[in-house]
Amino acid sequence: MTEETRNFGTEVGRLLDLVVHSLYSDREIFLRELVANAADATDKRRFLALSDETLAIAGEGAVKISLDKAARTITISDCGIGMGKEELAENLGTIARSGTAAFAASQLAEKKPEDRPSLIGQFGVGFYSAYMVADNVAVTSRKAGHDEAWEWASDGRGTYTLKSAARAEAGTTVVMHVKADAEEFLEPYRIKAIIKKWADHVALPIELEEDGEFAAVTEGKALWRRAKSEITAEEYNDFYRHAGHHFDEPWATIHWRAEGTLEFSALLFIPGSKPFFPVEERRESKVRLHVKRMFITDEAKLLPDWLSFVTGVVDTEDLPLNVSRELLQATPVLDKIRKALLNRVLSELKAKAKEEQEFKKFLENFGNVLKEGIYEDTGHAAEIAGLLRFASTREEATTLDDYVARMPEGQDQIYYLAGDAAHLKTSPQLEGFAEKGFEVLLLGDPIDAFWPERLGRYKEKKLTSVSQAGKLFEAGDVAEDVTALCEKLAAALGDKVSGVAVSSRLKDSPAMLAAAEGGPDLAMQRLLRRAGRPIFGPAPRLELNPAHRLVQGLMQREDVTEAAALLLDLARLQEGDLPEDPAAFVRYIAGIIAG
Repeated sequence: MTEETRNFGTEVGRLLDLVVHSLYSDREIFLRELVANAADATDKRRFLALSDETLAIAGEGAVKISLDKAARTITISDCGIGMGKEELAENLGTIARSGTAAFAASQLAEKKPEDRPSLIGQFGVGFYSAYMVADNVAVTSRKAGHDEAWEWASDGRGTYTLKSAARAEAGTTVVMHVKADAEEFLEPYRIKAIIKKWADHVALPIELEEDGEFAAVTEGKALWRRAKSEITAEEYNDFYRHAGHHFDEPWATIHWRAEGTLEFSALLFIPGSKPFFPVEERRESKVRLHVKRMFITDEAKLLPDWLSFVTGVVDTEDLPLNVSRELLQATPVLDKIRKALLNRVLSELKAKAKEEQEFKKFLENFGNVLKEGIYEDTGHAAEIAGLLRFASTREEATTLDDYVARMPEGQDQIYYLAGDAAHLKTSPQLEGFAEKGFEVLLLGDPIDAFWPERLGRYKEKKLTSVSQAGKLFEAGDVAEDVTALCEKLAAALGDKVSGVAVSSRLKDSPAMLAAAEGGPDLAMQRLLRRAGRPIFGPAPRLELNPAHRLVQGLMQREDVTEAAALLLDLARLQEGDLPEDPAAFVRYIAGIIAG
């Protein structure tokens, strides 16, 4: 038997080093690449068998994987199209020459897209990922329709050998001699986990040999590629739990196939309950991207972060990938897929929003995450805001559209109060709004301090914090003794306030804090203060109720220094904040009680 030794057709050392150390970020990728090659070879043979029955495959044409711990080998075998001697030299002896690309160019150029087989390989480097875990690789192949078989073998160091071999049937067998630091890949449980992760939905059966028998590892059911009419609710639920590691049932299932200039299949789920770990901790979309059923990545960020709770799969044949298939190119195709997915999810949410009770459950789980979208995605901020429900001084839950529809004549702004939920309804900020007949939205989530200002307007109505609505309640003529008290209090408080003024909005409370003109909303100030962050802009203004007996009593005092600090602390407490000096506040109150 004659054995030939040949040199690789490129700078093999540099390219193999690139493949092993730079091209792929995870060693387990080798199995995905070799399974993809086997699937392509089988699909090529099936395609050619349509016009040549002698090439037909008996049975399902499974990819078979065997492990031999004693010999330290992994064997992957298929019954695909196979390769002859020179094809082995051309496809494996020249790095970055793709047999799939050559087949597509020669056999498929004249075929209609719907008549072409779904081929995965494009760049001709996936095979060499085997050298990430192997120090020697041997490939035995027999081309369909031919009797002779050939073996290609190399340690990847610059040369390879070719010699005649024996193989009972057409197809290809890859035998990898595993490196000392890659013994984990000789364990059946590890191989199963990798196949489940990367190739669970490849149509071709993948079988693993254990105890002398081959058993299927994959389901081979790409549910998203089937017609909705063929899928039961139980199948959807099972896939939802499998793909997203959920234990409940989905709140919504979104399944469709986009056709036209861009084609892809999508199967997305909105969970029926919150995850065990807060969505906020994840903060990025994990929708899985497949190309021709083969899993590519779950880090393509197919949906924006504010839809990070959506799980599922997108499968396309139109997406160009780079050679590693892990790092996606920023292509217009990917951008179009992202846009289509976003619009489809938004349409589903709008439709489901009509079912009030069901939508309430969704908002309880993910309403806060949607609010982040108002802040982050200005292009869709109004759409998102229109989906949300808010408590108000009149309703337990209202939409912004309903709020605007109820606005009385004379009201030209949407008023809201953001802060701690427990203190909103009793806030002195609300005094005076009821008298004017103005409804106020009560926003009790931390994110509510941020998004209203970013949204700015809704249906041409400006969103205004009640703490910034001082001009609405500016007092007219003020008595001299009240003016004098305001001046004394302002002097005593110094830079803790930007000023002290009389307000007509207060009815029951002696005083309250309001944002100074041009200053940040009070809820925002509290969040920044609690986070230890600097607050830019003027300090808040202290507003007084001159009809309150506490304020009237202060008018009689000459020295209001101590009372000014107490009044400021009382205003803070009413907003759910702490006194500036809690210990001093307690001592002062205790002294009053003691007489």
